[in-house]
Amino acid sequence: MNHATTPEHLQLDLTWQEPIPQPGVAAAMALMESGKLHRYGETGAKPGEAASLEADFAAEMGMPYCIAMNSCGSAMFAALRCSGVRPGDMVLSNCFTLAPVPGAIAHAGAVPVLVDVTEDLLIDLDDLRAKAQASGAKTLLLSHMRGHICNMDALSAVCAEFGIRLIEDCAHTMGAGWNGKASGTWGIAGCFSLQSYKHANSGEGGLLVTHDADLAAQAVLLSGSYMLYASHVARPGPEVFERWKYHTPNFSLRMSNLPAALARAQLGAVLKDRCARWNQRYAWLHDALMDAPHIRLPLRPPQEQFVGSSLQFSLVGMDRAQMQAAIAACARSGVHIKWFGADEPVGFTSVWQHWRYFGQAQSLPRAEAVLGGLCDLRLPLSLTQTDCETIGQIIRRAVHAAQTSG
Repeated sequence: MNHATTPEHLQLDLTWQEPIPQPGVAAAMALMESGKLHRYGETGAKPGEAASLEADFAAEMGMPYCIAMNSCGSAMFAALRCSGVRPGDMVLSNCFTLAPVPGAIAHAGAVPVLVDVTEDLLIDLDDLRAKAQASGAKTLLLSHMRGHICNMDALSAVCAEFGIRLIEDCAHTMGAGWNGKASGTWGIAGCFSLQSYKHANSGEGGLLVTHDADLAAQAVLLSGSYMLYASHVARPGPEVFERWKYHTPNFSLRMSNLPAALARAQLGAVLKDRCARWNQRYAWLHDALMDAPHIRLPLRPPQEQFVGSSLQFSLVGMDRAQMQAAIAACARSGVHIKWFGADEPVGFTSVWQHWRYFGQAQSLPRAEAVLGGLCDLRLPLSLTQTDCETIGQIIRRAVHAAQTSG
């Protein structure tokens, strides 16, 4: 990466990814030389890479069962269906999330009940309680969007009060937790992403963890195990599969050995080291933007053990034209910011008004205000402290110029 010597323009690739660790490269090369990329049908007693990844991640999470799939979206769909969600059922979920979360609800044929967002980008627990009571929904698909983790003790109390099954979307929280308890272990299932922009990169892939044997057995079968489920390591016993093997369709959502080999090399100490380095970069940029006029940073309580692989800030006291001018000025200086207030979905970024496949949009007045000014910035691990300080200067200058010119 090239680093500019002045703050006028940065030549930064905010989509930059670290290379795959050498053990992952070696494992992938060995697989390609063998041709045994499919996870099933291997001979010999040694588990394949996909089964080994499941066992490794289950152990890392302290969970008995893990199922590797082709995406986190597939893992969320499987968690919904295998926990009992059926077409027409209502499912509570954050309004502040990315498209694969409502997509998983649509895949299950369910109906979303969207819950409002707070100024600190968390699910609004008062609105959750009200909508749980009004809708009677018995499932919550909770998105820890952009790594922001709400008070999980309080949320768990709401779920217990209304008999709600909790499924966690942990696409942005691998390695994170609340008050010492890992993200993905609070409910009936946790779903993780291995897509390139996440904390472990296999290009694409998802991991579902659960302590529920029946959910796990169904998810293995649903993912596309055929009758080869015994080759899984982090799985329930055969008697559980007997309950489900004639009643669970094969949706061919399984992971192959190749992405599993890449991902295995990025767990454990590698993941822990990355999380620490992301949080350092988050702190550098947070400090560079702190107390800047018209910029609000979300509050993060000490109980939240987040992983700062991205940073969000809100533009306040500015109209839409001023916000657009500030974001455009940042782009001209090489800092490309995602804006949730845009009229149209752009790239990966969309909001609930864009998900029109559900029919009539739900009214979420706080979300309109919060997301209307919300900006989002990835933090690649290649950023130096000087880069982060320069990015802060560019954003401050752009916001000041847009506000004063308006």
